[in-house]
Amino acid sequence: MSVKESLFGEIVTVKNHVESESKDVTSKLMEDQDKTYLFEDLNGGKAAGNIFSTREKIAKALNIEKDGIVNHLLDAISNPQPYEVVDKPAFRDCSIDVDLMKLPIPKYFPEDGGRYITSGVIVTDYNGKKNVSFHRMMIMDSNHIAVRLVPRHLFTIFNMAKENKEELRISICVGAKAEVLLAAATSMDFGADELNVASAMHIKGHGTPLKVGRCDNGILVPADTDYVLEGRITFQETKEGPFVDITGTYDFERQQPVIEIDRIWTCKDPVFHLLLPGGYEHFMLMGLPREPMILKTVRQAVPRVKNVRLTEGGCCWLNGIVSIKKNKEGDGVNAIMAAFTGHPSMKSVIIVDDDIDIFNDREVEWAVATRMQADRIIRIPGAAGSSLDPSSHGKTTWKVGYDATIPMDADRTLFTKIRL
Repeated sequence: MSVKESLFGEIVTVKNHVESESKDVTSKLMEDQDKTYLFEDLNGGKAAGNIFSTREKIAKALNIEKDGIVNHLLDAISNPQPYEVVDKPAFRDCSIDVDLMKLPIPKYFPEDGGRYITSGVIVTDYNGKKNVSFHRMMIMDSNHIAVRLVPRHLFTIFNMAKENKEELRISICVGAKAEVLLAAATSMDFGADELNVASAMHIKGHGTPLKVGRCDNGILVPADTDYVLEGRITFQETKEGPFVDITGTYDFERQQPVIEIDRIWTCKDPVFHLLLPGGYEHFMLMGLPREPMILKTVRQAVPRVKNVRLTEGGCCWLNGIVSIKKNKEGDGVNAIMAAFTGHPSMKSVIIVDDDIDIFNDREVEWAVATRMQADRIIRIPGAAGSSLDPSSHGKTTWKVGYDATIPMDADRTLFTKIRL
């Protein structure tokens, strides 16, 4: 069972009963986001949060080293692998009554539009067009959910079905493996199956392909998932939001489609995955899958790229760091431009030499302080940026890049930090 198998690091168990609209869930998860919190009785069910709140936990789940996450993801995106269909998937162990109000789903913040499924991955397959992606989902009543559809792949597939006067069959997975969650947040070609990317990661990390099972609606979903909700995206719309997004600020209310749930499956003794909005786990699962794209584009401009990181201080979305080994002067500037191409939502990037540990914020700041002057700052006005950035100028933003690499003609001994 995937959630229990993914409880790494220090685990804090909350044994007392917690109501779904109580502040206790959020206050506990925010208490120490490096720790995993297991709620034994949240609205009558088990739930856990901060499961993948650090790179160390994600690396442990993937069975790889922490500094290998970006290349692990990039290899899987570049070389997707088939999954294995099983007859008796774990998620079909139990069929429970369709009553969303009885599930361990919390209301995270007082001004939220309602109780939210935040770790839910929606899987669909319409006329051969497949998609696996994250979407926030607000509980409306016992069998209806308001879903936020940004104008990307699921939105496009839904509109294809709508044009044919068909509701879109979907399955919502809660409590999936780390490989599935990371694959669901990657940018794939339209119609590509993200579960093949998850399978490639699972093969490389664990030696076996990802196992999937078939729902009653015909959709294949990860077999080792704690909750699977089968349903349809209907033609009905309703108000969704407000909701706290990755920057920790509120996203506004808007009209969104309604999902109707037809049946709910669970594994034995399921644990509902709680993803704290605007928290570290939100950063990890949304931001990490963007790092391989940055690595890929920078590598096309500068051959020797050591690693890439979207920083937690920048919500793993807006600020980045790239370490390179220069071949010629100007590689730092080229790396800046290429990094913005790889992740257009990023608005600030620092390029450092390969002797700098990009996971150590003090080392990165030291490189900026000792290896560059302000004339090596690249400022780019009027660029398209992230809609999640509250400081943006409407539809555009200023982007800034810092070339904190040692000049090629410099005496490197003057810039090298003494280490034992």
